[in-house]
Amino acid sequence: MSAHGHVDLGHTVAGWTGTAIALTGLAVVGVAIPAVSAVLAVLGGGVLLLAGLITWGLHLAGWGKPSGPRPEAEWSWKVRDDAARRGHPDCLGCRLAGRRPAAGLSGTAAHEPAGASPSSPVRAEPVAHPGTPA
Repeated sequence: MSAHGHVDLGHTVAGWTGTAIALTGLAVVGVAIPAVSAVLAVLGGGVLLLAGLITWGLHLAGWGKPSGPRPEAEWSWKVRDDAARRGHPDCLGCRLAGRRPAAGLSGTAAHEPAGASPSSPVRAEPVAHPGTPA
């Protein structure tokens, strides 16, 4: 058991990658200050901006996590979040990308495929097209 108890701390590929890149940018800015180098300061700021964009892109690709706690089975950093394609409820990053979950979905319901329920499998219904025999 960790010092934080039995909780989901959100360790994800997006989080770790963004943190590593941001620390690199901060190190460059940290060198720029005593070196009095505007070029290094701008370069470090660019790396920090890049860290944010890469983290956002990885979140949208499913390597981040939605807001709030996740089921324990999804705590591993290796688990991809398939709900990211539809957008997470109350997620600024998803809203900025134009992803909005269907109205009325919240919490874990937003992470299930449309028409699915925990007790029934998702079935694809045949679609009848006009002019084709049934």
